[in-house]
Amino acid sequence: MAAEPANRLIRSATGDWEVIVGLEVHAQVTSRAKLFSGASTAFGGEPNSHVSLIDAAMPGMLPVINRECVAQAVRTGLGLKAKINPRSTFDRKNYFYPDLPQGYQISQYKSPIVGEGEIQVDLTPDHSIKVGIERLHLEQDAGKSLHDQSPTMSFVDLNRSGVALMEIVSKPDLRSADEAKACVAKLRTILRYIGSCDGDMEKGNLRADVNVSVRRPGEPLGTRCEIKNVNSIRFIGLAIEAEARRQIAIIEDGGAIEQETRLFDPARGETRSMRSKEEAHDYRYFPDPDLLPLELDEEWIDALAAYLPELPDAKKARFIADYGLSAYDASILVTDRETADFFESAVNHAGGKRDAKAVANWVMGDLAAHANARGVAVSEAGLGAGSLATLVDLIGEGVISGKIAKDVLAMLLGDDRGADPRALVEARGLRQVTDLGAIDSAVDGVIAANPGKAEQAKAKPGMLGWFVGQVMKATGGKANPQAVSEALKRRLGV
Repeated sequence: MAAEPANRLIRSATGDWEVIVGLEVHAQVTSRAKLFSGASTAFGGEPNSHVSLIDAAMPGMLPVINRECVAQAVRTGLGLKAKINPRSTFDRKNYFYPDLPQGYQISQYKSPIVGEGEIQVDLTPDHSIKVGIERLHLEQDAGKSLHDQSPTMSFVDLNRSGVALMEIVSKPDLRSADEAKACVAKLRTILRYIGSCDGDMEKGNLRADVNVSVRRPGEPLGTRCEIKNVNSIRFIGLAIEAEARRQIAIIEDGGAIEQETRLFDPARGETRSMRSKEEAHDYRYFPDPDLLPLELDEEWIDALAAYLPELPDAKKARFIADYGLSAYDASILVTDRETADFFESAVNHAGGKRDAKAVANWVMGDLAAHANARGVAVSEAGLGAGSLATLVDLIGEGVISGKIAKDVLAMLLGDDRGADPRALVEARGLRQVTDLGAIDSAVDGVIAANPGKAEQAKAKPGMLGWFVGQVMKATGGKANPQAVSEALKRRLGV
């Protein structure tokens, strides 16, 4: 067996350990109605305001499958290069919980809607791994217990009860916290491209159960523990590292790992026991008698496949081939579908084809910085793709310098929001000074004011940068930097 990369192993006093990670990601399906009722799925409503008689488990109420939720699951399966099962069944998973009115959860057990697939996860620009998908099944979410509303009572909000979830189960192919974080990030990107889940972890729309075990490299798999409901990618990484260290310490002390369900405490940076791990027989699964088997027509599946958007891997490959971008730049741009579309619109605006690298630099650099400062996406920062295209054109035409362009961008995102960049440059007198006579005059003034440094620069040409900066300052940043540099070399004889 080939040696594991050093960064995938955990070193301890007794040698190297390998961590084995599998994920169970719960993704809330993007749909207006719940999985088996017409109640709203809108977030943030008053407690128990989005609850139908079905969600509340009133006697005699029968579930009716939401066709769009099924379509979203199939689209997701196609996006994961997975097998779509033409026949699947719904089961009752029996357990008691205060916010599960039925006393059981309608889920899928032996016959899920989606079978095996895979995700390509990029760890670096030149290294990726394949992570197997075991299955994807549909199930209904439970409600929410509220324990902070009263000192003596707990309350139950059933707004989330019955909302459709896709549970996406990976194979135990991940070997580090970083790989697991990258896998969840890539899965979230795919879901957002498809539009089957918004991936908002702050709202609980995407959360993960993380299965962790450790072993000596090359040995059989160890006993795993499940960490429930981890709701951020950062916490997923911290939980894996904490749990792996806990298990290693127990084994090295001569103990044994007990299979159990645990919770991650971010404040303490540790996991703690929640309950012993349930097995399938503990839930007493049986086919739901109120729901017929779900049978999918092959033509319907093909129609859904035909309308899938271009997915991140394909878009990345096209950006590299069509625009000459590096793997790194393409990876950053395609992480968010709207950002990728914004970039491409700017490159091709008004029928032109601008320097893609220049556009990418603006999107990933200054524009991203402005967007991040406001907590919004690049496409929502307030600059249209056409305005960015014009800004890049103005630099390419020599009308403005890169420095002036940064100032113009700040104006376009501030008080001059919506203005035409070309008109703004003219109105504010920001056009770059290219007149050689004016540049020579500014150069002469700076040299005359600094005779000592001018003599030093003749012997040390590296000082030219300082003089360029002084001339740019004297001209309000409007002089063409290349023309300034050439003029200085002529005047100083270097």
